[in-house]
Amino acid sequence: MGEIASDGVDAGSSSSPTVVSKKPAYISGIFVKNPGVPIFLSVFLVTLFVTAAIFTRWVDVVIIPPLFHYCGDDGTYDIVFPDWSFWGWPEVNIKPWVQLSKDLEQGNLKKKWTEREPFAYWKGNTHTGKARKDLARCNPDGQHEWNARINHLDWRKGFKDTDLASQCTHRYKIYVEGNSWSVSEKYILACDSMSLVITPHYYDFFSRGLYPTVHYWPINERNKCHSIKYAVDWGNKNTEKAQEIGRAGSEFIKNELQMKYVYDYMLHLLTEYSKLFKYRPFITKNAVEVCSCLDKGMVKEFKEMSKVKGPSEASPCTMHPPYDAAELQSLLERKLNLTRQVETWEASGRV
Repeated sequence: MGEIASDGVDAGSSSSPTVVSKKPAYISGIFVKNPGVPIFLSVFLVTLFVTAAIFTRWVDVVIIPPLFHYCGDDGTYDIVFPDWSFWGWPEVNIKPWVQLSKDLEQGNLKKKWTEREPFAYWKGNTHTGKARKDLARCNPDGQHEWNARINHLDWRKGFKDTDLASQCTHRYKIYVEGNSWSVSEKYILACDSMSLVITPHYYDFFSRGLYPTVHYWPINERNKCHSIKYAVDWGNKNTEKAQEIGRAGSEFIKNELQMKYVYDYMLHLLTEYSKLFKYRPFITKNAVEVCSCLDKGMVKEFKEMSKVKGPSEASPCTMHPPYDAAELQSLLERKLNLTRQVETWEASGRV
């Protein structure tokens, strides 16, 4: 569990920012009775940036604390939190992770790596994000063979043919971000295929524990097609090493991303964050408990499938301490050097 837990963030630090308000807060018409309560606004695909000077006209605050979010990047302080797909995504026919991870393991057994298609595979909506639109150009066009098989998925036609466990049929699978990070990363890494990761700009709560040429192969975003072709050519010539990278990525997902550890991460994170509170949360008299019995169809099925039947019999895993500055710098340099090594190989053209 160490690589998931090594987040480099000390949520319990006394120097962490907290909301300090002197008057009731009005946000978008919502009246917040307790002005000391951190406000979490989750906006899908749209982020509203308001300068501190303007914002403090509405809420008298010293500083806004970091928000929980499914992903973060180098320019934000968002606290990464497991995304919804771990509990299933019924709208696109993706099962809860507790079941899907088992299905993917079984799917891997259907075809040996050496018997899989010797190309790089990706399936998804090519209209979400510039990187995906650019990736679509890497399909064979009669003049160029980039060793890629890019399949556009039209969401308007439904998701009957999107069974992820049946898509582990290629030696290489591509991960590319959309408008931001994508939930597909864990599904791609779990396939035993060598994952080709196009330069990511976002991270989720586990991906910073992955290393290029160890768990995946880095793809240069500025020259995707050429970079993908080189990666596939290299893998088809160095099959044992390519299989080793594919297995390492899958083993990371299998061992480090068990639901037990996902819940452990959530427990540790919320426990540390709660130490920052200047108030004691309580359940109001009018609160209504929500349960899966209120849902229907696949939504209810997935909630029942992912429901925890009882408390864990084992104690939560032990969190590693945050990295100090030197350790973090060493980790980042190692990743950068491994990526640069691949870029040097690409530039030479030798596989």
